[in-house]
Amino acid sequence: MKTGLHVQRMPWLSLPIALAALAGCASQPSRPAGGTPPDFAIPAASLLPALNRVTWGASTSTYKEAQAVSFNRYLQQQLHPANARLPAAIDAQIRSMTITQRPMDQLVMELEQRRKQVDAIANDDDKKAAQQAYQDELNRLAREAAARSLLRDAYSSNQLQEQLTWFWMNHFNIHQGKHNLRAMVGDYEEHAIRPHALGKFRDLLRATVYHPAMLRYLDNEQNAAGHLNENYARELMELHTLGVNSGYTQNDVQELARILTGLGVNLGNQAPNVRAGLQGQYVRRGLFEFNPNRHDYGDKVFLGQPLKGRGLGEVDEALDRLCRSPATALYLSRKLAVYFTGNEPPQPLTRRMADTFLRADGDIAATLAVLFASAEFRQSLGRAFKDPVHYVVSAVRMAYDDKPILNANPMAGWLYRMGEPLYGRQTPDGYPLSSADWQSSGQMTTRFEIAKSIGSGSAGLFKSEGPQGQDHPAFPQLATPLYYDAFQKVIGPATRHALEQAVSPQEWNSFLLASPEFMFR
Repeated sequence: MKTGLHVQRMPWLSLPIALAALAGCASQPSRPAGGTPPDFAIPAASLLPALNRVTWGASTSTYKEAQAVSFNRYLQQQLHPANARLPAAIDAQIRSMTITQRPMDQLVMELEQRRKQVDAIANDDDKKAAQQAYQDELNRLAREAAARSLLRDAYSSNQLQEQLTWFWMNHFNIHQGKHNLRAMVGDYEEHAIRPHALGKFRDLLRATVYHPAMLRYLDNEQNAAGHLNENYARELMELHTLGVNSGYTQNDVQELARILTGLGVNLGNQAPNVRAGLQGQYVRRGLFEFNPNRHDYGDKVFLGQPLKGRGLGEVDEALDRLCRSPATALYLSRKLAVYFTGNEPPQPLTRRMADTFLRADGDIAATLAVLFASAEFRQSLGRAFKDPVHYVVSAVRMAYDDKPILNANPMAGWLYRMGEPLYGRQTPDGYPLSSADWQSSGQMTTRFEIAKSIGSGSAGLFKSEGPQGQDHPAFPQLATPLYYDAFQKVIGPATRHALEQAVSPQEWNSFLLASPEFMFR
């Protein structure tokens, strides 16, 4: 990841037609030790950029809501959200999905049985067709997961929770292309990440450690006594908790790998034959399995302290040490600050956040409250270049705030084209978070095309699924109260001139969504 970079408004690249002209122109709050709620008050002129930062993108409805209750109160509610509200049509789409209706373990075990049947087919043509059908089903489940995530991003009332869900999915990254993870990634997001996104970090970490998607992705199902696989242990410290150069040693990696032996995945109906004396330690929860036959019961020394070998309880003790380390507090605080400001944060800010993280026993909402109440956060508003997910979701939120889309697949396709597809990062480090990592000519070319597609109503967002799906284009009305009350006040003369020269409402929409000002949050 690039560090120490400051976002500069990039020179806008000339493109054909009119877009070239525009481009060239240019619940209860967390309480600190003293018991006083944090103050998130901002000037009225900063409401739009502040909403663009704590939501996936300001919309007319969120702007009116924040105006009505004050940004202070709105953000307090976002930090401690009630049950999410979704438009009925969006809720119906999500409820109709296979991944919503069926438990993950049932889906995966059925698919595993299907895979074994495919392997047994003798005829090459029949086998090829069956293999393709198996892959198609995995792809369909992955598309459902992406669609569910994007629909919530665009329409959930709990905008901060959805942003943090993406953040932690990226932090605890898994790649859907490995093994059968396409059938698991939706459950991983829904049950390991989203419920803990604003809670205690230890609960979040533990949920990922015990989820079969993570254990498969980082090969811990191959980790056994006498045959150590250090992959997960290394990433658990380097990427998930302590951070690189935090002082842990190669011996710590090996000891943590020993602690994690026996944690794996069972895709079948049969339990292993556990040897005598250890049957009571066997654990099976869905696809997760702790197999005592594979665990190293020897005593360990982890992070400089002894840890008695006793089975699955070793894992929880190791997680406690990792979560309560000052290195973890600093590492996570810095990463959260980069995400919510777009740049390398000042060290005093990350130290204040880390102090709160430790004092509040890893409370994520309390840590974020320090960030959002800071002068550094307010000074960064409007200066962070949107990564692809923020650009796509904010455009849909502005265009279709009051009209639920019927098809999120175009959104997923745009993210793929811009290099940030959901569940598509192959390496465990996740996508880069700094604004500077996403500023390129290729990004801008694609964004102008997306702006034109959405602005003209031809984006396919209202096309029903299937080969015979009907398309019912919905022309967006972007000249809304949000534009006149807020957005109009932040656009520059060049963008204003371009909008005035638009020859149709469709062109006006495209110019607005492609404007330099819309590229920043």
